[in-house]
Amino acid sequence: MLGLAPDAPSAKAAGGVAKPGKWAGTGCDDEAVWGECQGSGKSAYRTCADLTEPAFRCSCPSRKFPCKHALGLLLLWADGAVDTGPRPGWTAEWMEERRERAGKAAQRKAATAAKTRDPKTVERRERRVEDGLAELDQWLRDQVAHGLAQAEKAPYRMWDDAARRLVDAQAGSLAGQVRGLAAIPRQPGWPDRLLEEYALLRLLMRAYARRDELPEGLRDTVRSRVGFTVPQEEVLAGGERVRDRWWVTGVRDTAQELLTTRRVWLLGRRTRRPALVLSFAAPGTSLDSSLIVGTEIDAELAFYPGTPPLRALVAERHGAVAPGRPAGTSVQGFLDEHAAALARDPWLDRWPATLENVRLARAAGGDLAVVDGAGDALPLRLGDPWRLLALSGGGPVTMAGEWSPRGLGPLAAWHDDEGTVIL
Repeated sequence: MLGLAPDAPSAKAAGGVAKPGKWAGTGCDDEAVWGECQGSGKSAYRTCADLTEPAFRCSCPSRKFPCKHALGLLLLWADGAVDTGPRPGWTAEWMEERRERAGKAAQRKAATAAKTRDPKTVERRERRVEDGLAELDQWLRDQVAHGLAQAEKAPYRMWDDAARRLVDAQAGSLAGQVRGLAAIPRQPGWPDRLLEEYALLRLLMRAYARRDELPEGLRDTVRSRVGFTVPQEEVLAGGERVRDRWWVTGVRDTAQELLTTRRVWLLGRRTRRPALVLSFAAPGTSLDSSLIVGTEIDAELAFYPGTPPLRALVAERHGAVAPGRPAGTSVQGFLDEHAAALARDPWLDRWPATLENVRLARAAGGDLAVVDGAGDALPLRLGDPWRLLALSGGGPVTMAGEWSPRGLGPLAAWHDDEGTVIL
């Protein structure tokens, strides 16, 4: 629960109030937990949390969110020190207000989405994208015809100009891929990698040109990787629904220009199915923090179209969040899963890995790797290894991370004694 703390001082202060003697009128049910904590004044602070999000409310004057009282109450609840009971009026009123606001927001989004699906607008967008891809195709031909050697000393402007033209053509996802090419010539073995990325871009453009001939799932994947988005309302209304108990295995935030993206990886306990939940935040706004690494949620996910279906929305939650340690697989098992996914989506740039009973080791070149009981290894892409080294102490751990062509980027690990550790 301390993973929700806005900073280290808040997490420390929460421990000070997570004591039954400081609380009165505590209670919980399947959706909420509440209580009154005595503060420095005469009146107690009324604190409650919506366990299905989670979301918080406290009458204290703190500007931190969640405050120490909300965190302390959650710690008490997680320790089993809060009994079930009927909601007091002030908690019931707050929960009802939240449900009403959520319903109205969904109605507004649906109305907005209906207005934007004008056939003429869609047709104009398609033409602009086709023109943008034709221009990119010529740009790629020029890069290969002139030789890759020029890329090593090329200014960033070369890539940025090509990306900006794709933005103008409303092919935003493709623009991001082109902009990312600028970093490749600064890496070892860059010519092979750059040529590979050029080939994947060309393959994507060819697939888009022949999209009407593709299977439905692959066609959806191609459109998504070019830049066509599917409104959340359509996903919730018609997307594939899967209910399971989902382990939250890792979170990664990335900042690009004026937007921060949060990737949250989930793994189904019963289905063994991975899922990716994305949230975005502009400057001055906060990211979704309702999915906490090291917890397990009973939820129904709605998956975006594509092959393999990976990105999803949390459509409906059932019951409260609970601590949870994921069950991983072997290195060979993971490689088989990744190979199957890559066969269905050749542009796949990252895939979640949850490995069981792996140890840290040194690869042939001296770099760190993880090795399982069978002796199979994966290279690690880790800037600071000391936290992971201190946690494992040479022993086995369960580890979750993101796999990419550069190796495995660890996100979290589970140890029998230390519990969940964010890496």
